[in-house]
Amino acid sequence: MGALWIAHVTVTDEEAYGKYAKLAGPAVAKHGGEFIARGGRFVQLEGKERPRNVVAKFPDVDTAVACYHSPEYQEALNHARGASERELMVVETSE
Repeated sequence: MGALWIAHVTVTDEEAYGKYAKLAGPAVAKHGGEFIARGGRFVQLEGKERPRNVVAKFPDVDTAVACYHSPEYQEALNHARGASERELMVVETSE
């Protein structure tokens, strides 16, 4: 089954977060991930609102988790730490 990588983000340092975004995209693609939403319009119905929401689809949960732990993504993540407040989860799809 497929999987969605869902991130809710508040960017606190645009410059550093830009470095993260530049490196994260290729890391996600290398693991078969594809962004299907990146910071577009949203309506917050419940919970804590974050101004940036990102969704990527992956072939399966294990691949999405492996991407997160990969050296390429961890290098990117070093730029996001301290430059954002975020939550990230992987959710298995029903298809």
